[in-house]
Amino acid sequence: MADKEQITSAGSATSANASEEPPKPLPKGVVLGKDGKPCRSCSSKSAFSSWATHTNAALKRTPKPPAPADDCPPDVEALGRGTWALLHSIAATYPEKPSPVQKEDLRGFMRLFSKLYPCWVCAEDFQSYMEREQIRVEGRNDFGNWLCKAHNEVNRKLGKEEFDCSKWEERWRSGWKDGRCD
Repeated sequence: MADKEQITSAGSATSANASEEPPKPLPKGVVLGKDGKPCRSCSSKSAFSSWATHTNAALKRTPKPPAPADDCPPDVEALGRGTWALLHSIAATYPEKPSPVQKEDLRGFMRLFSKLYPCWVCAEDFQSYMEREQIRVEGRNDFGNWLCKAHNEVNRKLGKEEFDCSKWEERWRSGWKDGRCD
């Protein structure tokens, strides 16, 4: 997906004669969203960081190379990290005003997801949570907050620190205000 044809971006030059230079191509792996901006969920961290470096002259960091891939089956911790990253990323891209079909699709996905999850104990716990706390699908904020509360319940069971749900969009959608995700 990320290897689709590269699209050029205007404004990436920083020299005094920037208006004379043609737009520079996006780094390999940067995928644009429907809004024409680089999509965080569709681009790798290194590609997104590379793009940010070229478009933000104030950014002086160089992207770190990605960690080597682990070619072993995931344990419960790796599975959990990947799962929460996927679910929170779905919440971050869920529409603010979803259609009735999108609402039902999300409900169905979460129902099936909770039944097919590889860790059966985790799956049963999540199904129980969904019975107690009906999934909220009225919009991005509604679902994002519901999911954050579900994640915090798991964190409590595991003795982990809870996340401040007022910051879920900053963590999973827009990136931290200090710029470390750019």
